Amino acid sequence: MQLKQYYKSYSLLISSRLTADKSRANFINSKLMFALSESRDHKMGIRPKYLEAPLTVGSVGYGARIGVGQPVKEFHLLIDTGSDINWLQCNPCVECFRQSDPIFNPSKSTTYKPLSCESQLCTSLTVRNCTSSDTCIYGAVYGDNSSTAGEFATETLSFGDSGSVDNVAIGCGLDNQGDFGGFAGILGLGVSQVSFPSQINATSFSYCLVDIDSKSSSTLEFNSVPPDDSVLVPFVTHPSLDVYYYVELTGITVGDELVSIPASVFQIGKNGSGGIILDSGTTVTQFETQVYNSLRDTFVKHTQNLTRTSGFQVFDTCYDLSSMSNVTVPTMSFQFSGGKTVSLPPENYFIPVTSKGKFCLAFAATSQSVSIIGYAQLQGFRVTFDLTNKLIGLCPNKC
Repeated sequence: MQLKQYYKSYSLLISSRLTADKSRANFINSKLMFALSESRDHKMGIRPKYLEAPLTVGSVGYGARIGVGQPVKEFHLLIDTGSDINWLQCNPCVECFRQSDPIFNPSKSTTYKPLSCESQLCTSLTVRNCTSSDTCIYGAVYGDNSSTAGEFATETLSFGDSGSVDNVAIGCGLDNQGDFGGFAGILGLGVSQVSFPSQINATSFSYCLVDIDSKSSSTLEFNSVPPDDSVLVPFVTHPSLDVYYYVELTGITVGDELVSIPASVFQIGKNGSGGIILDSGTTVTQFETQVYNSLRDTFVKHTQNLTRTSGFQVFDTCYDLSSMSNVTVPTMSFQFSGGKTVSLPPENYFIPVTSKGKFCLAFAATSQSVSIIGYAQLQGFRVTFDLTNKLIGLCPNKC
């Protein structure tokens, strides 16, 4: 691989994202442990045609440009496959965070309609409350202790020239805390019935995530088909927590060597723990400690010709490549059920963490039972969630 040059603040960008990763992993695990099983069967009867929004990278993740209300006001919303509630910050907010767009004012929109506490969408919320006037109140807390609460309402969401959708349930955040990197809120792409794909009864959605230091953009698409050369892998949902997309990872290869991993390590256990999810909100892939150690040791065995150096945050396997312009590293691939294999580009698992030639193996160990495939390993891939057939399509070089 050819070594890239990055701007001076690259290490700060990487550092802040890795710090957030640990909190998110802890949160995902705690959310799983306290999950409640309840029936949620609301879906809108309307299935829109193809929808598309521009997708760009920010300091905390990837955001789509979405129009809200009538007249339409556009906002950058963080896309998150690990969240179900759609929401944006609203005026008059009691507690407000910094965002790049003007704050949405629902009183200026002719299509904003608060939901009642008895509405099916309100009762689908895990965390909810009611006002004295019977207005539904939503609440959400995230892994870094950021939070939002406010009215739960329906509104029209627009996707540029590709179309719009009426009566989408969104949260209007009036009490918000934390740092959302300038984004105005979150577009929930999770599995549950209040997520955006579920509400519009989408057959699929897809995104392609550009490099985290890129100035270019890509697209978030709904009701599109995966590229013909996609590798299609099954996803499953947790019986007690209908938010995350679990995949059936069966093995990892480094070079021509299959990493030694127990067969059951990525399976959801009888007690509901374990498994591995694909998450657009986590930066680097996190494996249970014994899996990570085996992966790391195999990678080190294949890189004896490279100069080791000190670690960087959660990365314990780093190299000094300051005197090199090109380097050869072992290939790496993920193996999924059904004999499907996805080869990772070297720049997705061997990344620079400083502007001075320090590169690290971009995986981390976690003490939590749930492993996570982060977006760093899938940068440049068109990731398609086929919701009808419960498949995830992975296709490189499609941004």
